[in-house]
Amino acid sequence: MVAMAKRVKTFHIQFTDPSKTFYCGGEKVSGRVSVEVNEVTRVSAVKLLAVGSAKVEYAKGKQRCRQAAEYLRHEEVLLLDEQPADSDGSVVLRPGNKYEYMFGFELPQQGQLVSSYKGKFGYVQYYVKAMMERPQQPTMECKKAFEVEEPLDVNTPDLLSPTGGSKEKKVTCMFIPDGQVSLNAKIDRRGFCEGEDICINAKFENTCSRIVVPKAAIIAKHTYQANGRTKVCRQKLSAVRGNHIISGMCDAWQGKTIRVPKIKPSMLGCNIIRVEYALTIYIHIPGSEKLILELPLVIGTAGLGSRSNSVSSQEGSVSSASQSWASLRMPSSPPSYCDISRDCRLDQPLTPLLDDFDGDDSPIFMNPPPTFQFPSPPAYTEAEEVNGNARMLPVC
Repeated sequence: MVAMAKRVKTFHIQFTDPSKTFYCGGEKVSGRVSVEVNEVTRVSAVKLLAVGSAKVEYAKGKQRCRQAAEYLRHEEVLLLDEQPADSDGSVVLRPGNKYEYMFGFELPQQGQLVSSYKGKFGYVQYYVKAMMERPQQPTMECKKAFEVEEPLDVNTPDLLSPTGGSKEKKVTCMFIPDGQVSLNAKIDRRGFCEGEDICINAKFENTCSRIVVPKAAIIAKHTYQANGRTKVCRQKLSAVRGNHIISGMCDAWQGKTIRVPKIKPSMLGCNIIRVEYALTIYIHIPGSEKLILELPLVIGTAGLGSRSNSVSSQEGSVSSASQSWASLRMPSSPPSYCDISRDCRLDQPLTPLLDDFDGDDSPIFMNPPPTFQFPSPPAYTEAEEVNGNARMLPVC
């Protein structure tokens, strides 16, 4: 930021390493405040203030909810090197010269800060502000922000342990029992970094009369707390879907993958803003509410404890491609377009959708408009059975 005035030509802040994208707890933030003047100017003092704070603000009916928390505050008076000062500490700046006030301070140790964040109803921001005081003149200010990212390692025993669960739902039609749907899912760990693949093993059963569709999505949950109230926003980041399951049948996912997109790590250390993630596995049931199983995830800092899944990702994609047509039951003769009733589309990357709600309301997911046409009927030479197992199995 550059402040221009009649007497002051330039007044701005520059960090020692302008290419540094973020700082971590315990690191040193250093730089200089540069000043140039158009006229002889007396400066009483140049002060530096470093601030890191979180703030939440949103409307709840007619009430305005606000809450703030401070994580960093550093103040110091800056001095010029080899510049004579008067008895009161003031200095005289002259045109044609460039004056630099150096500063430097250490951030609190890791665990005491919160990563920078900007959301719909709150933020966590860090900045340094320089204030130049002049006799009988208004104080001039300039500000420069910097990013903080607290490391979050996902290589801990708790985050490396498997997690899973099961859910079932009885389906009714006009209050008449219509069977049930159930799912049982498991993932091998809870901690991931951006770009990694989450491998899902799941089984879905359908004994109701409707055709259901299993799906999975990575969900971000943003929680804001202010004045004793809580505001929650959910954001759908990426999704995959499985095959339709007709009545009396079941389906299984063996290592079906969904990739963690480029997102910020989980933010768990702030007492008024939290960013959490979850893998939501659910079954879409026409005419009824979804059956939802939510498995918590922790997204760690990229490059810290991340594991390379490039080989497994390639193997998974090849395996999925080879099983896509094999999972369909092959008729006795080549199919025609009129015989195709299966919707073979896959979920595309969805535009993030923020759904605001209070309490425990279910999130609303955005269904994109159809963008894919049905594939051409395969020739028998294109279908390949994998290990002699069809994925569509009768319910036992």
